[in-house]
Amino acid sequence: MVAIKRLATLDADFKTKMDALLAFEAAADEAIERTVTAILAAVKVHGDAAVVDYSNQFDRLSVASMAELELSKAEMQQALEQLPADRRAALEAAAGRVRAYHQRQRLESWSYTEADGTMLGQMVTPLDRVGLYVPGGKAAYPSSVLMNAIPAKVAGVKELIMVVPTPDGEKNQLVLAAACLAGVDRVFTIGGAQAVGALAYGTQTVPQVDKIVGPGNAYVATAKRRVFGVVGIDMVAGPSEILVVSDGSGNPDWVAMDLFSQAEHDELAQSILICTDASFIDQVQASIDKLLPTMPRRAVIEASLTDRGAFILVRDLDEAMAIANRVAPEHLELALADPDPWVDKIHHAGAIFIGHYTSESLGDYCAGPNHVLPTSGSARFSSPLGVYDFQKRTSLIKVSKAGAQTLGRIASTLAHGEGLPAHAKSAELRLEN
Repeated sequence: MVAIKRLATLDADFKTKMDALLAFEAAADEAIERTVTAILAAVKVHGDAAVVDYSNQFDRLSVASMAELELSKAEMQQALEQLPADRRAALEAAAGRVRAYHQRQRLESWSYTEADGTMLGQMVTPLDRVGLYVPGGKAAYPSSVLMNAIPAKVAGVKELIMVVPTPDGEKNQLVLAAACLAGVDRVFTIGGAQAVGALAYGTQTVPQVDKIVGPGNAYVATAKRRVFGVVGIDMVAGPSEILVVSDGSGNPDWVAMDLFSQAEHDELAQSILICTDASFIDQVQASIDKLLPTMPRRAVIEASLTDRGAFILVRDLDEAMAIANRVAPEHLELALADPDPWVDKIHHAGAIFIGHYTSESLGDYCAGPNHVLPTSGSARFSSPLGVYDFQKRTSLIKVSKAGAQTLGRIASTLAHGEGLPAHAKSAELRLEN
């Protein structure tokens, strides 16, 4: 039997236990920090040579130049054409749904003109160049390619540079096919902190980008954090999370497998069930014990559920929603008989999966909304990755002669109040006596 923590809101120490459950220290390991710092410094100074050296060292390659580490568009096209028919169809269907959803997110420029002729507005423009990091080798995720690349292309990003490591020269054809479908412009078979450095600083071969997106290991996450400011980044993601809210009306096997779907990512992933029915919690526990032996990633799932999972018994659904908002989970499933009235009660979640048939895994692959979501409670102030992450907003101000008379006096008064006489004089020079 998997030993999953049990909490109940009626317990006197519930708040203390809940705080302990959600506590997660994501501080980077000092050794990782030192390694990443050295790699980034070398790439910044030595460019291609450093990237080639690190790629040979970490990915066990034997290449002499960056030219050997860039893939052609023909190779990406070939990967797509050689996919088995069922995989190509699934990939194309997923890409179509992701594109259709994100096309609705595009921001448009706008402006308005005031009575005195002053025009104010906002100009929306895409980023020029974006870098997409994709894990490589056996840990390859074509779905991440679609979720990161398609919104960028919908936004109008002019050039999308993908980096993907190929340990021992192993290339994942599904990833390359996804890159082809999503419209990736250039692909370099490099990874780790050296790939992040190449994108952030630019090398003789890899062009400098404006923003870096995409998941990676601890070295990649640390490198992204360090280059932020030189370039933009999407987010620094923590372990994956799912929170299921249940009224006991569902199928316990379905709930158990939904908890597994996040627990199998890694031992630090967090899967929580909040339920109003104690007997249903027992049923889910039984389903977990029954189904876990059939899972190829059994050891990872068991470690995740034991160390960071929990069953939480609540008095009613209002209490469940309050706890869900406290957690602000990456993925929130409302596994309820009548879920729709409860959606508006949720204020903090990366994505909400509504009803018994909406498994979180559909959102990961093909529902349409983005699967790059805020973690570790950051849904309180962050949003899913979207087209808006690849667009910039520039203010437009065109003041008429008449408008300068009104605004100039206001600005002059406020500038003098702040002790900035040059600001005041700049406005006053345009006033008519």
